[in-house]
Amino acid sequence: MKLSIRHSTEYRYSELVQHSTQYLRLTPRPSPRQQILSWEMDLPEQAERASDGYNNILHVLTLDRPHQEIRLAVKGQVEITDEDSEDADQRLSPLVFSRFTALTQPDEALLELAGRQPQLAMPARLERLSETILEEMPFSPGATDVASSAAQAYRGGKGVCQDHTHVFLACCRALGMPARYVSGYLYSQDSEHVASHAWAEVWRDDSWHTYDVTNQTCRPRHHLKLAVGLDYMDACPVRGVRFGGGVESLQAVARVRQSGSPDSQ
Repeated sequence: MKLSIRHSTEYRYSELVQHSTQYLRLTPRPSPRQQILSWEMDLPEQAERASDGYNNILHVLTLDRPHQEIRLAVKGQVEITDEDSEDADQRLSPLVFSRFTALTQPDEALLELAGRQPQLAMPARLERLSETILEEMPFSPGATDVASSAAQAYRGGKGVCQDHTHVFLACCRALGMPARYVSGYLYSQDSEHVASHAWAEVWRDDSWHTYDVTNQTCRPRHHLKLAVGLDYMDACPVRGVRFGGGVESLQAVARVRQSGSPDSQ
C-alpha cells in the first residue's frame, strides 16, 4: 500500500520570540515494512540533521531572529508492505526500554492491571491487556493532555492513543518486558480519524511486536513509524524551547491518504 502524507504544524505567539529551538522527529527511517519513496520538509530555516539516542532521524531547527510564528510542513510518499516485522536495528539494547519514566511509572492500580491475567500465555496475555485498557479507558479526546501520566489517565478512565500507549508500556515494563513508545501516522478510510498516532512495540521472541491499543490491532499494515522512545517526550514529532513569546497557540493538521485517491495530491 502506498500512502501520501501531509503534515503541517503552526505555532503563533502573543509576543515576539527572541530565540527558539525545535527538535523535529518528522522524517521516517526505512525498514523491512516501510519504504520511503519521497520525503520533503518545508521549514523557515535550514535545520541540522542528526540521529538521537534511539536512532531516530532528528532535525534541529534554530531561529535566532525575532519571530511570532513558526510554520513546519512535511509531505511524502511511503510504501507499506504486508510484512509485520519491525526494524532489526539492535545497536541499542532492548533492555533500555525496560526503564520506567515519569509518564510511565505504575501505581498500585496499574500494577494490579498488569497482573490480572497471569494464567494466559504471554502473546494472549498482552492482547488481553490491550483489550482491557481500551475497555476501561475509552477513547476520549480532550480528557487528558501531553503531560498526563499513565497513572493519571488510567485513574481518570479516559484517554487518547498517547494515554493508551503509556498505560500499556507501564504494564509491560512491570511484567519485565521491554516496551517502547512509537509515534507516527495511521491510514484510515474514516475521514474523521486522527492521522497522527501513537502505539507500542514489545520485545519478545527476539523481535519487536506491535500493539496498537486504540485500534486493537497487532498488525501495523496501515502504520507509518516516525520515531521511538521510552515515552511521548522522547518520540513526539515536534518539541521545542523558546525565549519570550508570551502565550502560545498551536494548530497541527495531518492527513494520510492512499496514493491514487482523488485527495492524495
